[in-house]
Amino acid sequence: MKKFPGFWNKNNEGPPDLDEVFKDLNQKLNRLFGNNKGGQGGPRGLAPAPQSLPVAPILGLVALIWLGSGFYIVDQGSRGVVLRFGKHVETTMPGPRWHLPFPIETVENVNLEQVRTIEMGYRSYEGESGRSKELKESLMLTDDENIIDLQVAVQYNLKSVEDYQFSNRSTEESVRGVAETAIREVVGKSKMDFVLYEGRDDVAAKAKKLMQDMLDRYQSGVNIVNVTMQNAQPPEQVQAAFDDAVKAKQDLERQKNEGQAYANDVIPKARGTASRLAEEAAGYKLRVENEAKGNADRFEQILAQYNKAPEVTRQRLYLDTQEHILANTSKVLVDQKNGNSMLYLPLDKLMSMSGAGSNAAAGSAVPADKPAIEPPADASVLDRSRDAMRSRDREYR
Repeated sequence: MKKFPGFWNKNNEGPPDLDEVFKDLNQKLNRLFGNNKGGQGGPRGLAPAPQSLPVAPILGLVALIWLGSGFYIVDQGSRGVVLRFGKHVETTMPGPRWHLPFPIETVENVNLEQVRTIEMGYRSYEGESGRSKELKESLMLTDDENIIDLQVAVQYNLKSVEDYQFSNRSTEESVRGVAETAIREVVGKSKMDFVLYEGRDDVAAKAKKLMQDMLDRYQSGVNIVNVTMQNAQPPEQVQAAFDDAVKAKQDLERQKNEGQAYANDVIPKARGTASRLAEEAAGYKLRVENEAKGNADRFEQILAQYNKAPEVTRQRLYLDTQEHILANTSKVLVDQKNGNSMLYLPLDKLMSMSGAGSNAAAGSAVPADKPAIEPPADASVLDRSRDAMRSRDREYR
């Protein structure tokens, strides 16, 4: 049997001695690092005595470094996924942590709060001002069988590290496919005008809810933060015709608004006028009825008095009528007794002249050093008044 030095003792009676094993190991390390040079005081041709190295401290240092490589730090808003030989062991919270070093365990830091963006219908490139369209994703069919060009941006973050790491192979492609499916479903159930104008926010909200439901069923660990419609328009081939249709529609709405404004202005005025005329007619009817009733009652009273004294009543009616007629005239007629001539007395002019003089005296103050100027009286009027008074005196005599 061949003997291997250092592994079996000299007598070949048992297992190798540990001291001999470490001694052989030290010799090999010395030869490896070049410590086989001869000493100056030794006999010529003989190898120097081997020098032992501190193997245990070296191994301890290596083990310490290896164990220290297991320390790691999880950032705020992130989670640490610890894998032991590829199998998930635990999920650690933010802060300093330690795991068994490589190759036993590995750690992957997953950021939960980072907002990621998926572009559907277009692609933006770094360093370029514009963006390119993806017609296969952007062209969609509406409920009224019209085609629109729709561009949507989807923002999402993570809510489950385990689902994100172990239930999906490509999260970005999964979210993109779910977003396209949800948007096409919502647009396919809506009218074209609703998607392009007043219903853009509603379409985005419905698509967000539908996307979240689908991703939850897939256990993707994704949370949809926001869905934004970047652009919504008809295809470029029919853009001009669509603009004409939009302008015509706007003109129609404008004319409707103008007509409604005119109706709102005219109808209340007409209703007010009709109500006023109705009230006036009702007031006139009531006034006429009351006057007729009053006249009928007065006539009945006069009739009763006339039946009692016809002559007196007739004379009284005559006098009342003359009084009523002469009270409204500005001229006074004096009938001379037993005379054929009629005297005209212009009392109205005299009264007006006296009233004008009193108003002028009250309205303006006359200076003391200047005498007041009285308006000249009509000589013919005064003469006729004197003649009338003289004739009346002669008649009484």
